[in-house]
Amino acid sequence: MSDQIQSRSERRKQQEQARKTDRKSAKKPGNNKKQPLWKKILRIAVVLAVIGFVFGAGLFTYYAATSPKLDEESLKDPLASELYVQGSDEPLLTLGPENREYVEYDHIPQIMEDAILATEDVRFYKHHGMDLWRLGGAVLANFRDGFGAQGASTISQQVVKNSFLQNEKTLKRKAQEAWLAFQLERKYEKEEIFEMYFNKVLMTDNIYGFGTAAEQFYGKEPEELKLHEAALLAGMPQSPNRYNPYRHPERAEKRRNIVLGLMVQHGKISQEQADAAKEVPVTEGLIPPEQQKHHGSNKYAAFVDMVREELEEHDLSIADGLKIYTTLDPAAQETVESTITHEKIPGEASSSAVVIDTKTGGVKAVAGRPDYKPRDKNLALVTSRSVGSTIKPILDYGPAIEYLGWSTGQTVDDTSRTYKGSDQVIRNANGRYLGKMTMRKALYLSQNVPAISTFEEVGAEKAADFAKKVGIDVESPNPSSALGGGVGASPLQMASAYAAFGNGGMYTEPYTITKVVLRDGKTERNLRPKPVSAMKDSTAYMITDILRDVVKNPQGTAYSNVKSYGLDVAGKTGTTNYDTKTFEERFSGQKMAVPDSWFVGYTPEYSIAVWTGHEDYYTPLTEWEERWFPQKAFSEILGDLAQRGEHSSFKKPKSVVEATIEIGTDPLRLASDWTPSDRKSTELFVRGTVPERVSKKYEPKEEEKETLPAPTGLSADYDEAQNLVRLSWNHKGGEDIEFAVTYNVDGGSAKNLTTTTEKTAAATGVEPGKTYTFSVVAKSGEATSAPATVSIQIEGAPEEEQPEEPEENEQEPDENEQEPGANEPEPDEEEQGDGGNAENPGNQNPGPGQGDGSGNQGNPDNGQGGQDGSGNQGGGQQQNPGGQTNPGNGNGNDGQADDGNGEENQNP
Repeated sequence: MSDQIQSRSERRKQQEQARKTDRKSAKKPGNNKKQPLWKKILRIAVVLAVIGFVFGAGLFTYYAATSPKLDEESLKDPLASELYVQGSDEPLLTLGPENREYVEYDHIPQIMEDAILATEDVRFYKHHGMDLWRLGGAVLANFRDGFGAQGASTISQQVVKNSFLQNEKTLKRKAQEAWLAFQLERKYEKEEIFEMYFNKVLMTDNIYGFGTAAEQFYGKEPEELKLHEAALLAGMPQSPNRYNPYRHPERAEKRRNIVLGLMVQHGKISQEQADAAKEVPVTEGLIPPEQQKHHGSNKYAAFVDMVREELEEHDLSIADGLKIYTTLDPAAQETVESTITHEKIPGEASSSAVVIDTKTGGVKAVAGRPDYKPRDKNLALVTSRSVGSTIKPILDYGPAIEYLGWSTGQTVDDTSRTYKGSDQVIRNANGRYLGKMTMRKALYLSQNVPAISTFEEVGAEKAADFAKKVGIDVESPNPSSALGGGVGASPLQMASAYAAFGNGGMYTEPYTITKVVLRDGKTERNLRPKPVSAMKDSTAYMITDILRDVVKNPQGTAYSNVKSYGLDVAGKTGTTNYDTKTFEERFSGQKMAVPDSWFVGYTPEYSIAVWTGHEDYYTPLTEWEERWFPQKAFSEILGDLAQRGEHSSFKKPKSVVEATIEIGTDPLRLASDWTPSDRKSTELFVRGTVPERVSKKYEPKEEEKETLPAPTGLSADYDEAQNLVRLSWNHKGGEDIEFAVTYNVDGGSAKNLTTTTEKTAAATGVEPGKTYTFSVVAKSGEATSAPATVSIQIEGAPEEEQPEEPEENEQEPDENEQEPGANEPEPDEEEQGDGGNAENPGNQNPGPGQGDGSGNQGNPDNGQGGQDGSGNQGGGQQQNPGGQTNPGNGNGNDGQADDGNGEENQNP
């Protein structure tokens, strides 16, 4: 009994203990097992997937419902685009495939179909419009064979995309593309779809369809194509102009070989067949460009070709049914086309020209070559020809103003010197050194020595940076670059770069299209590039003011040939030369042989660049008229533009001020009352940098400072019958006053005319076409007055001078068509410096490695390219428009003996 009681008691204790234990266990955290995190993530992912699927399905259904309807006409014929000009709501041109060779499926050769399918859609006959396997395969192929080896879209997708959809990478377009491709497969047989693709696809420029391309490139029907030809054509649609075998043979060959590899991979041909086809040069069998049929209109062809290329850069095509709004000025285009013709260009030379809107950077007109045809080589876009002295504002003097704070009156030294680290002498084109002068004069005379010294003071890196900001790339700049040596640029680039000077320092990359409206009629894409600040407005205006003198100053290098028509015009000439070795080997009997001549000029409204030369670099310009053509073509184009629209003048910004300095002072000093008129020059300064000190060089001594009043009312009148200038003036002094009369010609050194007690004088034997400046100073004992000055330009043109016969092995001056030194002022003794004088300019009869009266120099010992007036550059290979190599064309000369201080002042 007691055992039972004890047992019950123990049981109760045990039960109570168990209940306590259970309560404690229930309170302990973690005793209940948590659900694994991955299960929670999986559950959330499934929920999101369901939501995403429902949403995606709904969105896809919406996009599919709003897709365009399949239209058989659109499926078989590419859409045309319309080209508009500013200010017009009516299309100027309709651009599209006006001439195609349509090929039916039964006439498509198997080798052509195999090449296309291996490249574009190898599972074409197995899928129903979309191919997920191909999508994955395309990714792998691009990793294995290089980017672009294989696309992801099926042929069916490409047909509907090219026929109905915008060329944009959006979810809407991809959804509609997939839906329409599925609908296309339901409505048409595979062979019909392949036929649509074969005839519709853009091959290059205005060529649509493989049949047209076969005829255009090889002069064959598709059935006649060889394996390597079929492979080339099959690879082109992915990037039509990029793989054009005429323009880019290396790219085309690489692409062709990728296609051959894909054909082997998919069992279409053997490896042996592919290897044999790869051995064939990609250009073999191509018909010459001049024998190609030109599809489409020739109207404004050069401009339209630029529009096509610009569209492609934005992943657009004229086959997209676009409204294209352009910068074209039809009247200006017709003018440049009528100017750049074989009938007007002297000799057998070629030429190109570009007109840019100075303010916006838009291309108004372009002549790619004489009698340009669609898809011709556009010489206005060729960047391989050296630009000569047109580079000086960009690489030398512009940077000096921008980075060093120079004024237009900065003193530069034009004396004999060598390249740093070399004994190679730098020469000017006229073979003469003019001593100290202003930067302004150095540029409008285009002297070479000051240009190189300025470049060196700025520094190569800063100079190249300045050039890059206006769209000119200068690789490995060195002192020869200061004259254009090794600097290649196109007329389009040069016109745009100079436009920045005329637009307050704002540069805009050149463009032909402002906007496009897509085929839906609503979606617009703005393609106008944004302007950027390339330089200070002070730099732009100060360079412009100097370049005005190139045109309007009688000593300026374009004074004789460029007409302004009352407009505010600035510009620069440029000519290049062959290196000495090339000249001696090829042109020793052609004393004036040069490869290129340039003129780049601008107004506040237009910037115009003209190049003249031969596509074959080794065919030279040999006549003065050929070398003058860019200036005369510029004048003809400008003359037409001057008759239309309103024209303004360049406005001096508030950041620029004027001051009259004494020429030759270093550092600069302001002119004093005693500074002779021929030593004064009113120049431009960045505000806050005008010198404060006044020159005392011509100030009389203290004991001589009993001053007299200056003569008043000084006038100069030309008597054409007697060929003399009559001077008269007034003075309030007594009878003991004498008047010392001096003069200079075209800004040269002062010469005594007479000393008289009368208030009249006469200068006889004056020369037509020159400017005479007269100075009259009153004197009485030791006292003198300040000078009175007057200038007069003698009417008429100077008589033509013939160039001197150069000695053996000597070339003609490379920048001028006249005798060196014509109209050139003699430098004062104080201006001549250490480099010799006008009578002894140094060796002007160069042998190998020397200048051609100062052009055609050899190579400096320090490895720099030798200069060409200083000019011919010795190193550096350049590609010319004719596809030949230019072995070191140096430059630095201006067209019309640009560097010859007045050597361009005469007409022939």
